[in-house]
Amino acid sequence: MAINADKPHLWKDDIAKSVDLFNSWFMKFAPKAYRDSRVSTTREVRDGLSRTSDLRDLTPAMLRANPGVLPTLRMCTCPPLARDRLVGLAYVTKGLVGSLEEGNLPPRMPPAELDANLKSIASIITQMLDVDIFPWLGCSARPTDDERHRAATIVADRLCGAVCDPIVRNAQEKRQLAYIGNYLKKKGYVQKTHPSGIPVAAMEPGTYNFRMIVVAGAKQKVNIPIDVVIQPKRPRPTRVPILIEAKSAGDFTNVNKRRKEEATKMVQLRETFGPAVEFVLFLCGYFDSGYLGYEAAEGIDWIWEHRIEDLDKLGF
Repeated sequence: MAINADKPHLWKDDIAKSVDLFNSWFMKFAPKAYRDSRVSTTREVRDGLSRTSDLRDLTPAMLRANPGVLPTLRMCTCPPLARDRLVGLAYVTKGLVGSLEEGNLPPRMPPAELDANLKSIASIITQMLDVDIFPWLGCSARPTDDERHRAATIVADRLCGAVCDPIVRNAQEKRQLAYIGNYLKKKGYVQKTHPSGIPVAAMEPGTYNFRMIVVAGAKQKVNIPIDVVIQPKRPRPTRVPILIEAKSAGDFTNVNKRRKEEATKMVQLRETFGPAVEFVLFLCGYFDSGYLGYEAAEGIDWIWEHRIEDLDKLGF
């Protein structure tokens, strides 16, 4: 029997409550998550300034030794440069810039070609450095510690602004998983790592774990990441655990762009574990009736975070 998928008369009220819950959390916790990220990013930017001699050593040799400093350097320009914009201005490949920003040098690129590309990148950044943020670049004096910290804070804010949504999404996901974990602990469940390589159906009764990989698919096996995997104290006849995907959203647009992801997972899981597999969404935020109707049509049910007690209906 479905939990929420077969009750469209409740959806409108649940959507409103879910939006209110997300907005309340966002106003209270998102600024802290952003500030915490900015503090750690500021330290990284200061380290980057040190490695570049306060931006006076933007050379191929420096980039070769410190490729991971490139995201910081892109935010030191006026205006800040998006990755693709730097690729176009420096006439280098997107793959090269991507490798550098991951802290790696392209292994197959000939040394002379790499040096030429690094020189081009360094030249563009040098020409576009934001002298209003780095006033010491206009003179021979070394920056004061206050000037260096102020500049690092501004650059860190630019970096965090570029990844603001992932910062908030990661904080929300962490909170959702903790909420589910607390619910399960109160029910007497124990978090326990399940050995890789052993079928998930062999999971010990009364245990759960986060972010597990479940192998599924009929013709082609794929590794499906699952947020929460729970083996009930009384396992199902198939012994397949209950699989939960934690999802949050700060607007209605993105969820409808991504709604096919869960449907694809469900198809792959059914191919492996049969039609009775229990794959449930745990929702908080902006999920409208169009999204819910799509998931219900695909045979996917959900639990609202604002009514977590519905998890009881899964037999925990």
